[in-house]
Amino acid sequence: MALYEQLTENHNKFLEGLQHRFLDGDRKSALQKFEKIGFPTKKDEEYKYTNLKEITEKNYNFFPKEGHNLTKEQFDQLHLGEENFDWIVFINGKLHKEFSKVSIENVEFLSFNYALNDDKHKEVFDQYFNTLTPENSAFAQLNLAYCKYGFFLKVPKNVVIEKPIHVFYLSQNQEENTFYNTRNLLIVEEGAKVEIIESHHNFDETYVFTNSVTEIFTYPNAKADWHKLQNDNDTSYLVDSTFAKQEKDSLTTVNTFSFGGKLVRNNLDFIHNGQNINSFMNGITIIGKEQLVDHHTAVHHNQPNCESYQNYKGIYKDNAHGVFNGKVFVDKIAQKTNAYQQNNNVLLSEGATIDTKPQLEIFADDVKCSHGCTVGQLNEDALFYLRARGISKKEAQALLLYAFANDAMQNIDIEPLKEKISKLLAEKLKVDIEF
Repeated sequence: MALYEQLTENHNKFLEGLQHRFLDGDRKSALQKFEKIGFPTKKDEEYKYTNLKEITEKNYNFFPKEGHNLTKEQFDQLHLGEENFDWIVFINGKLHKEFSKVSIENVEFLSFNYALNDDKHKEVFDQYFNTLTPENSAFAQLNLAYCKYGFFLKVPKNVVIEKPIHVFYLSQNQEENTFYNTRNLLIVEEGAKVEIIESHHNFDETYVFTNSVTEIFTYPNAKADWHKLQNDNDTSYLVDSTFAKQEKDSLTTVNTFSFGGKLVRNNLDFIHNGQNINSFMNGITIIGKEQLVDHHTAVHHNQPNCESYQNYKGIYKDNAHGVFNGKVFVDKIAQKTNAYQQNNNVLLSEGATIDTKPQLEIFADDVKCSHGCTVGQLNEDALFYLRARGISKKEAQALLLYAFANDAMQNIDIEPLKEKISKLLAEKLKVDIEF
């Protein structure tokens, strides 16, 4: 039985196992909407280059086993050298306090499941939850029908969280393919600041499919940074949908570093709801074998005097496949918009492919908007220059690729994260880099 046939069969059982009830009507409605839409196919323009059959034709367990045998040593290997960070750890969907460390104060920081069970948060959820997800998004509707795991964080006015928060989603000891629907809700009130790191890790040989939805609300003069570290194994699938709504004078960044996972799809939407907004999207993708990473971005410039910056770099080898589809929409009232979008790619093997399509839709006349993409191989002149100075061909190639990717992480101000990304780059490129 493929995933589609399992959805309705498991839904009533899923609802029976929940302790809360105020989303039940929404969940049932969402599943009905999903059934009308169905999983995207290559006939859908937005999934033209991404075949989901590998995911949707498998069977999955909707109710992960809670038992695990994760050791401290295994968990420590996932860290970034972040002893001074806070972190929250979900294992098989459940929050595990014994692995987590949360020292932040004066904020509301709860597991998603707990927040749904707490009546005092109902008003907050009514105001924010599921207000940014589009009706026609199959994966967002599917997530609403089944979401249970994840976290809720509200940072009050003028509260600055000094320590980055690393959120780990771990799966272990699952005997069957497992289906997770994670849900995150971040509210950063006026003048507040927070940085989140998110990573997913599958420890089993069975397949894990994670359908994740995140909603970010950034209020005036607030700053929210979200870093996605995607370095899972070859038995993991991830469809990640992130929606960020910004108010005037705010800054929001989403960085996406894709190094692992069999199939990864990133949907990223920014919505401008005020003036003097800054939005930053950076991505580095380095994959090989039969991996696929698909980035779909959209920035909705709805107000004047705002800026957005997109810089995505891709390196593909073997039979890897990359996709980039970036859109910038500029409303007719959004004068003085400054929007930059660039996607540069290097193909290292004949079997590697990239489909790239940067797009602009501009209805204002006083704007600075640019977009572009490149697809090619390493610069032969630069390669010759390095080899002429005694550097081996393999190391010269790696150094050039490292330099090519490096500028996409220049706005990371978390030093341990920047160092971790640099090390992963060096590891993937097989080059020794000194820090």
